[in-house]
Amino acid sequence: MKTTKQKIDRREFLTVGAGAVALAGIARNANAAELTSTEQANVKLVNEFCAAFPEHDLDQLMAYFADDGAYRMTETTELADGREAVAARIDSILNNVVRFDVLETFARGPMVINERIDYFSDFAIKTWRGVGVFFIRDGKIVDWYDYTIAIEQA
Repeated sequence: MKTTKQKIDRREFLTVGAGAVALAGIARNANAAELTSTEQANVKLVNEFCAAFPEHDLDQLMAYFADDGAYRMTETTELADGREAVAARIDSILNNVVRFDVLETFARGPMVINERIDYFSDFAIKTWRGVGVFFIRDGKIVDWYDYTIAIEQA
């Protein structure tokens, strides 16, 4: 039996690969489970938390956190661990926040992941685009870690 080796150039390979990725994305979205009531509540909590930033009310924001909460502002910053440390970290940027625009949100169990653009005034950066990962327990944020996609300097 004779076998033939088909030659595929880079463009064909990329076209086939892009098609496969698109098909996988369509299949995943078609099979995505509806959010449970707990996941819906967790998404609502995180969205309300993000929407509250322009009010510049630290006590209001801290009401969303568990007493043992933690916050990592970016993947390169030190973890603010515990209520006082989280409050101090948020307070360091709070008065410069114009708004957080949540672009997309996903939830699985106690995890909420959102893609956002955060807007600032009178600050070293004008916008921060990234992904926030939140862990929720008993209706409170326990962990909030942000990961940077892009930064626009002021």
